[in-house]
Amino acid sequence: MQDQLSNTATTRPDLRAGLGEAEAARRLAQVGPNLAVIAVRRSLLARIAKRLMEPLVAILLIAAVISGATGDWRSFGVIVVIVLLSTALDIAQERKAEDVVTALRRSVAVKATVRRDGALREIPVHDIVPGDVVRLTAGQSAPADGVVLEERDAMADEAALTGEPYAVEKRAAPDPSVPGDDPACRLFAGTSLVSGEAEMLVTETGARTRFGSIAASVQATEPPTAFERGVHALGMLILRLTGFLVLFVLLTQLMRQGLTLESFMFAVALAVGLTPELLPMIMTVTLASGAARMAKRKVVVKRLSAIHDLGGMDVLCTDKTGTLTQAHITHVGSLAADGGDGAAVTAALWWNSRLVGGARTNLDDAILALPAPAETAERVADLPFDFERRRSSVLLRRGEGTELVVKGAPEALLSLCDRVQAGGAERPLDVNERTRLEGLIDAKGREGLRLLGVARRAFPAAKDSLGKADESGLVFLGFAMFLDPPKASATEAVTRLVEAGVRVKIVSGDAAAVVRHLVETLKLPAKGMLTGAEIAALGDAALVKRVREVDLFVRVAPDQKSRIVRALRRAGKTVGFMGDGINDAPAIHAADVGLSVDDATDVAREAADIILLDSDLGVLADGVAEGRRTYANIMKYVRMGASSNFGNMLSMALASLVLPFLPLAPLQILLNNLLYDVSEVGIPFDQADPESMARPRAWDMRQVLRFTLIMGPLSSVFDLATFALLRLAFDADVEVFRTAWFVESITTQILVIFLIRTARPFWSSRPHPALAATSLGALAAALLIALTPVGRLLGFAALPAPVLAAMAMVSLAYLVLAEKLKRVAMRGRHGVVAP
Repeated sequence: MQDQLSNTATTRPDLRAGLGEAEAARRLAQVGPNLAVIAVRRSLLARIAKRLMEPLVAILLIAAVISGATGDWRSFGVIVVIVLLSTALDIAQERKAEDVVTALRRSVAVKATVRRDGALREIPVHDIVPGDVVRLTAGQSAPADGVVLEERDAMADEAALTGEPYAVEKRAAPDPSVPGDDPACRLFAGTSLVSGEAEMLVTETGARTRFGSIAASVQATEPPTAFERGVHALGMLILRLTGFLVLFVLLTQLMRQGLTLESFMFAVALAVGLTPELLPMIMTVTLASGAARMAKRKVVVKRLSAIHDLGGMDVLCTDKTGTLTQAHITHVGSLAADGGDGAAVTAALWWNSRLVGGARTNLDDAILALPAPAETAERVADLPFDFERRRSSVLLRRGEGTELVVKGAPEALLSLCDRVQAGGAERPLDVNERTRLEGLIDAKGREGLRLLGVARRAFPAAKDSLGKADESGLVFLGFAMFLDPPKASATEAVTRLVEAGVRVKIVSGDAAAVVRHLVETLKLPAKGMLTGAEIAALGDAALVKRVREVDLFVRVAPDQKSRIVRALRRAGKTVGFMGDGINDAPAIHAADVGLSVDDATDVAREAADIILLDSDLGVLADGVAEGRRTYANIMKYVRMGASSNFGNMLSMALASLVLPFLPLAPLQILLNNLLYDVSEVGIPFDQADPESMARPRAWDMRQVLRFTLIMGPLSSVFDLATFALLRLAFDADVEVFRTAWFVESITTQILVIFLIRTARPFWSSRPHPALAATSLGALAAALLIALTPVGRLLGFAALPAPVLAAMAMVSLAYLVLAEKLKRVAMRGRHGVVAP
């Protein structure tokens, strides 16, 4: 960049040279990685302490202490073992999930260009240290705080720090060794260049940057995601059910026989039994497994809960370039303003793209792939492209003359012209001429061609500077025509998304005719169109109404993209936005699901929740399917845990009213709960039925409560029938009663998993082998403990054959009825069967 920078820097050579690798390594060891908030992994002891301080685990440990204090060391030992097993399983799976996420985040790490040992090289942003010299161009984020050494037309977006929506001009510091307080001479982490280029000397990294201090202060108050809100709602539902049953049992026991230790332990066991304590682990493993599977499909998840939001997405906003087109733009010809040969247009374009500063676009690459003009030219000054002007200008010295060459969007460029080149002469750009050119622009757009306008203005040879005011009184030369062929796979990918209930909306800066031609070529299901000018004329309320009906948005300005996203969200939609440019970052951040691609600008990738390693909507459609599979598996655990636990605990609470003894000892309740949790560990790996992934899904606590209140009491009816059989038909004593009901309870709890994991007939939807293994293995372990001498230690007894046969018949009858009722229980709002 140094050969292109103006002579604005007055820096010392030693500062400009940057660091050597050895010194950089020493500083990195001293100051640590360049991360705004370092996600420090807790130690094993800290993880254990965190879980032991959770309320439900604390209740268990209190119960263990009371048992030990009263001499019941068997209960003390079993409770402690159960707590330790649950904690160990949770920690092991959490660490495994963290490893997966860390590896995925590392695969899309942002890099920066720095000067090391006198040479430019790319390194990961987290390896940058104070003293590094970093080169930035438009579209790149400042990786740390620093002083501007050199700049050329550098404008920075500092909205992330200041909230100011307008770009801020930057200039080189008079003396970088004394940074001072002038913000115009400094660049800050979290901000980005929107135009021009600069070199900065890094002064602060990581948490010591302004962005780092803000990030650390707001990290604890980050608003909950839709997924986290759903989990909280589930927790509140379980808390209410638990409170009701525990108070019910304590009051009834108090009235019948006073509050004994056994009654207290029974109430505590009920509370634990009602709580799906492995839910956090199940969710973490399910989400991490989903993220790992999505990575194999070239979709990298930066925020685990974004998988849920991706599955719930019902609107996708995307640009056309790279997603609907091949992003291989080629120059197919140039056309003079009078319709004649466009050689002069092509030459002017080539010199503009070659000599103007700032980031090059794919249009520049297509132009520079052409042969260089025979004549030579020298850059005097330039104004790089920015999103406000939507053009780039370069002041050239060719031969004896000095000339300004401007390229940009044809419609915008025509507004700056008052003449038009016709052959070797110029003529006024009157109304008729302007109408003719606008008709030509529209006609070429309908052919699928993208146009770039070119204009010029002559200046005296002595002119050596350039300002925005010089971009007026131009002579329009003509157009360059480009073609970005449609992707053959785009139609199929959009069809898959539409069939999955995701409405695709195109948000593009291109002309209406170009977008309309692409839609017709690909036969995309799109209706309605809004232009940027029409959007600007609409108030927020009016825009909310229009975005529901419109699928095509053209000539959209960067700030209008985020307006569209916010309007869709206010309309009740779950919105995904896919973009790759610096101007897409606000919309990516505003969406429920921010999507970007691996080769996007730093700002876009940092704003995104999910990154596609392949810029293809087909890959995104795969990601949506995986997101819905993940959500479906989490809901399986929620339904199984809430309904089964509630049914069992309700049965025990009711039985405690009429039985002269507790239906299960506290230890037996805890054992039942532990084995049932183990049986569900395979859920994260289970398949989901196609119909459960056909539409967007969101947390529906009403449906969960409906399922719980149907399937739970159904289980209780059969439990009460079991109680009646055991007391009236078999006159079972306490140990036989508890053993028989434990066998019936755990058998129905585990086998019903294979029924309620699918809305289909259970025999038509096979579970994953991992789920079958954990479920049947837990059932085998339960039966082995209860029906062998091992169970004597836990208060179990041998069961006579008639009792075993009766328990088998009751279990079979329950499973048959559960299969018939499950679709009624799964029906949610509007009669839709939940996943």
